[in-house]
Amino acid sequence: MTKALGLFSGGLDSILAALVLRRQGIEVAGVTFVTPFFGAEKALKSAAPLAIPLIVRDIGAVHLEMLKNPRYGYGRNLNPCIDCHALMFRLAAAMMADGGFDFLFSGEVLGQRPMSQNLNSLKAVAKASGAGDRILRPLSARLLPVTAMEKEGRVDRNQLLDIQGRSRRRQEELANEWGVKVYPAPGGGCLLTEKSFINRLRELLETTPEADVVDVELLKLGRRFRLPPAAWLTVGRNREHNEAIRRLARPHHWLLQARDCAGPLGLVSGAVDADNLLAAAAIVAGYGKGKNCASLVVALRREAENRELIVAPFSAAELAERILF
Repeated sequence: MTKALGLFSGGLDSILAALVLRRQGIEVAGVTFVTPFFGAEKALKSAAPLAIPLIVRDIGAVHLEMLKNPRYGYGRNLNPCIDCHALMFRLAAAMMADGGFDFLFSGEVLGQRPMSQNLNSLKAVAKASGAGDRILRPLSARLLPVTAMEKEGRVDRNQLLDIQGRSRRRQEELANEWGVKVYPAPGGGCLLTEKSFINRLRELLETTPEADVVDVELLKLGRRFRLPPAAWLTVGRNREHNEAIRRLARPHHWLLQARDCAGPLGLVSGAVDADNLLAAAAIVAGYGKGKNCASLVVALRREAENRELIVAPFSAAELAERILF
């Protein structure tokens, strides 16, 4: 039996692409890649009711390195869609032999996204991924060049589709006809297209080129402060943030919290000096229950190292002046 592995986001297009192939007797499975910018939740929710086997792979580190210097550049925001798709197809291609798959597929639709899903972009993705014509886009295949799988007789081109453009009407009609009831609304899902997040990310990448996945994950949490010249402070806004910061902390990070009264957890990353730690302690103290005290003891710890600093909490005005996000 012919087997195909698809890039599966969990959106309607990727669902329909899998079903188009399954309806002609091809065994399909999906792979969903996880990075700090998008996760597997939608894919898992969509695959389950359709019994589509799903492989989940974390590619955060390699994806971040690509993001720092994408060959084809960025879209409207900080989204390197062509390079991102090429990377995912390259990684999926490496999985083909191990899983016994004959080709790759995706739910891409010709012309749905003018910059990343035009004909030239689809060709660029295929070439950059190294997968070439082992990539099939079932929803638009009849508008695209014939692939190796069609020439080999593994796929019947006549049963593929000719969808193009930004309208979702045809996909929604097919979903209704084929009994697909669980799928998310179109759009969203990638933080690289959200302005509120990419401002934080751009600041991080410009000032800390060596930033890693944990540095990016910290951008999603709490309040963000720059500690010149090359350190950062993340301060939790609530218990959930505090717990996430604690989980993300690495041995080289400093964790800070007021000793004798309730307050947020802070994490200092980057190149830290003594002045940075004093400022960070005063900031953390300024958000706790003891913010109106003349001075507070803030506990600092890193690996087996523990310190205490006595600081005057920063006032609301001082905090507002220093906060970045």
